[in-house]
Amino acid sequence: MRAWLTMAAVAAAAALTAACTGAEEEYSNEPCYLVFDNATHQNSTLATALEPMSPGVFCHISTTVRSGATYFVFSNNHGLSSESIANAVDQQRTRRLGRHNGLIVGYGNADITNPVLYAYDAQCPACYTGTGLVDRTLSTDSRGFATCENCHRAYDMNNGGFISSGGKEGDTATRLTRYRATCTGPLGILTVSN
Repeated sequence: MRAWLTMAAVAAAAALTAACTGAEEEYSNEPCYLVFDNATHQNSTLATALEPMSPGVFCHISTTVRSGATYFVFSNNHGLSSESIANAVDQQRTRRLGRHNGLIVGYGNADITNPVLYAYDAQCPACYTGTGLVDRTLSTDSRGFATCENCHRAYDMNNGGFISSGGKEGDTATRLTRYRATCTGPLGILTVSN
């Protein structure tokens, strides 16, 4: 009886370790951190991507500085774009938008009964892995694909960011770099982290 309990405990520990390892491999450990309070900003472009009842809309987020002021820049895969000026609270928050000032967030439509909020790095992972260059920003389309103009790989953002076309035998980067994301609603707080 004691041997059986010991074997069961070892098997349970192995299963938990495997489950944790798989979950950890799903998310990048690269530095990434963003907290954006859309209850304050009321940015409609971002709100379209944070609506779980409208999966398949993805929003590219970056920042720019003009005349000494920081702006959040939003553009979604359905042609909407807008900006929100960073307020005093935003200026005090630490932020790092992926590898090179760009994130893509939105709910996938692969399972409309239980949509998943995805946050991806806006850089092509295949080009980054191959060269270390961070100037390969992905473009998004209304079908939910992110495409690299350099290597022509297309990634399915609705289904975990896996390569859907243009992949090559032996690719080490088989999907988009993914970060953890939570939000409290379209006009709530978006948090993205590694």
